[in-house]
This record gives sequence, structure tokens and C-alpha cells, in this order.
Amino acid sequence: METSLYAAFGVGLIYGLQHALDADHLIAVSTIVSEHKNLKWASLIGAFWGLGHTFTLFIVGLLVIGLRLTIPPRLALGLEFLVALMLMFLGVNILWRSFQREKAHLHTHAHNPQTHVHFHEHGSVEEDHGHVHAYKAMRRPFFVGMVHGLAGSATLMLLVLTTIPTVVAGLVYILIFGLGSVGGMLLLSSMIGLPFILTAQRFTLLNRWIRLAAGVASILWGIYLGWDTGSEILEL
Repeated sequence: METSLYAAFGVGLIYGLQHALDADHLIAVSTIVSEHKNLKWASLIGAFWGLGHTFTLFIVGLLVIGLRLTIPPRLALGLEFLVALMLMFLGVNILWRSFQREKAHLHTHAHNPQTHVHFHEHGSVEEDHGHVHAYKAMRRPFFVGMVHGLAGSATLMLLVLTTIPTVVAGLVYILIFGLGSVGGMLLLSSMIGLPFILTAQRFTLLNRWIRLAAGVASILWGIYLGWDTGSEILEL
């Protein structure tokens, strides 16, 4: 029994790593990563997404495994629909912030004996101050991870209840699964952040287009997911 349990824990770690590759996870994280120009912060965004994801799964696990509660199919689909709305919001938000941040201004400066026009772009508040406030920067990926954790909790709980014999083992499995998702998303968010970081200083136009692409992709995937999930809800 112990050997099979350890094997289940190993599978949980692999599933957690694989779980980070889900399209909606990658798209959501990319919209947040696109606003940063530092590899450290890009990596931390993925890690905090994984922590938020694990936190929700663990709380749901306590309720489902400990109290033997069930997650109704309509509620599970409703949580998936919430993810769709969140993706659309993240996409609209990054488009709005991109247009606001990159808005160009013309300023007229008087220098004797002539006046000339000076062109520049205003950066974000984070760039102007030269630093990022950790709490403000990390609370959004943590919250996004929590929402994703809610949406995926029904499937994971069904897997845990059918393969793990005890409550403690089930909760350990969830934590191991969460560890895999934290590690996987930490690495992936670093990779996702590279194009934004490398183009931020010298290729500002390309950087802007990449951010816009991330925003549009998030909106389109949110619409697709919302339509698919909404259709399933109506069929119940």
C-alpha cells in the first residue's frame, strides 16, 4: 500500500507540473507578466499564481475530503465560467493599460532663441519610481491562481477521492500537486516573460505589439471558454 501511495504522490507532482501548461493558465499569466520588465518579477508571478492555486485546492480539499462534501456539476461549470470572465477582464485590462502607458505626448519647450517640439512616452508608475511594490505586484497572480484553483477543484477532488485512501494522504497529495504547479508555472512564467523583457528597452514598438497580442489572446480564449462552458450549463 505504501509503495502505491508513494507512486500516487509522484504522479501528483507530475500532474501538477503538467497542469501549469493548460492554455487558460498560460494566457492569464502572460497578461500579468507582460507588464513587467524584470525576470525576477516574471518568475515570482508564476510562483504566486501557483501558491494561490494551491491555497484554494487545499481549502476545497479540506471541505470535500474531510467533510465528504460534493461539488455539483453546475457549480463546477459555473466556476469554469468565472475563469472565462476573468480571462476577458485580464485581456481588456492589459489593452487599456498598454494604450494608457504608451500614450505619446508632444510638449513644446521654449529655448532662446527658438522653440522646439519634444516627443516622449510616459512609462508606468512602476517604471517611473524605479521599483515594484511586492504586495501590489503579487496579489493579482495570487488571486488569479485562486480562481483557477476553484475551477479545477472538482476534477482534482474526484481524482483524489478515487485513488487516495485517507484524508491525510489526500491533503498531502493536493500539496504535492500544488508544489508541481508552483514549480511548473515559475519556470513557464520566466520563459513567457523573456520576450517582454528583451523587447522592453530597445524594441518598444515590438514590445507593444506583443502586449496587445497577449491581451487579444486572453479576450478571445475567454470568449471561447465562456461560450463552451455556458452551453454545457444550459444543457444541465
